Amino acid sequence: MIGEVTMREGGRQGLTSGPRVSVPDRKVPHVRDLRAAVAGLRGEVRFGASLHEFTSFRIGGPADALCFPADVEDLSRLVRQAKTEKIPIFVLGGTNLLVRDRGIRGLVVSLSKLTAVRDEPDSVVYAEGGVGMPTLMKHAISRSLTGLEWAAGIPGTLGGSVVMNAGTRLGEMRQVLKAVRLVDPKGKILDVPASAIWFSYRRAKLPRGIVAGAWLQLRPGNREQIETVVKEYLHHRRDTQPLAQPSAGCVFKNPPNDAAGRLIEAAGMKGARVGDAQVSEKHANFVVNLGRARAADVIALIKQVGRAVEEQTGITLELELKIVGQP
Repeated sequence: MIGEVTMREGGRQGLTSGPRVSVPDRKVPHVRDLRAAVAGLRGEVRFGASLHEFTSFRIGGPADALCFPADVEDLSRLVRQAKTEKIPIFVLGGTNLLVRDRGIRGLVVSLSKLTAVRDEPDSVVYAEGGVGMPTLMKHAISRSLTGLEWAAGIPGTLGGSVVMNAGTRLGEMRQVLKAVRLVDPKGKILDVPASAIWFSYRRAKLPRGIVAGAWLQLRPGNREQIETVVKEYLHHRRDTQPLAQPSAGCVFKNPPNDAAGRLIEAAGMKGARVGDAQVSEKHANFVVNLGRARAADVIALIKQVGRAVEEQTGITLELELKIVGQP
């Protein structure tokens, strides 16, 4: 039943082997240990910061410590020190993510300062994990490079898109990924070729670590044609998805040979609401925040949706949304 086997939880990326790794209920680390873990960080640290402003859902409780490493080397140092102090790390992706109302224990890491992008020979682009996909697409268009058109309208970061093998009906990350730069659980910086990564629908099985950057193999193209494809697909997404409202994208994975949104609408759940969480009137596989939704509201609503679909069709929907934090 939905809420038991299928409501598996996990982060967009973190010190894990994949995107669906549970975040257990942890005791609050001692402040002294937290401060030791972040000592000397050249980036920024915020203790007790609310995470709602860092997620596309605009929902989320506090982090014990929210860290913004200045660069990859700073991230490496943070991982080493957190390991020494036995403090858990969670990397905040922002989109396709629901943070529970009680927040996340330990260190929460934002890669928002890792924003370098550089061109390499043979139409290869290297970008750090915190680069937004819209920014990366604009960079590719400005160089007349094709291969990223599928990402039109995807709001997340490169790091999160690699971890979940992000994609649309036009394509997905695995088709352009050449290699990934990881910071492993010991803080070592590693480069992993895409040939060593196993991909499936909305998942990349990576070695344990944090995606700090990636190389993308693009192709020379015609800028006008690239822009036309992107504009047409953006127009399609705006017409069919609630992009103007806070959400986390698609809640459920599409089952084989069907669409989760169609099943949800057929089950009569389009427009269903718990508190300020609502199944979108525009696309039934989106849950939107009407203003003051709590994580508990969203979880209750998606359980209702899952039960309704299962009762009507016998199909058990699997979450694409990642639910993290302290229950």
